[in-house]
Amino acid sequence: MTKMNAVGWFDIYVSDLNRAVSFYETVLGHKLEEMTDPTGQSQMMSFPADMTSYGAAGALTKSDHASPGVGGTVVYFSAEDCAVEESRVAAAGGKVIRPKFSIGEFGWVTLCQDTEGNMFGLNSLK
Repeated sequence: MTKMNAVGWFDIYVSDLNRAVSFYETVLGHKLEEMTDPTGQSQMMSFPADMTSYGAAGALTKSDHASPGVGGTVVYFSAEDCAVEESRVAAAGGKVIRPKFSIGEFGWVTLCQDTEGNMFGLNSLK
């Protein structure tokens, strides 16, 4: 049996899809791509992804089935140096909750809140 990573996909639920897309495109410096929901029940914009590469792919999702907010799940976006993306958060309408800090041999992390009230993290090795 082939080993798989624990996370294969993620959704970050949002109230205002356009506002959230603008926020993440500004902070991460990547364009999101329109994605069709086969059920027709959600609006989605996916983060750039290569499904053959290490890590999980995901999307911003507007749906009647879930709501945004600070809770028990935090998605960490990979970065070269998380201080770069951290510096864009406030101007994009979000908040830095915990500025860049060391997590020992696993690098550095910044904890932030997006325009929808979701907590997310940035992770880098430097």
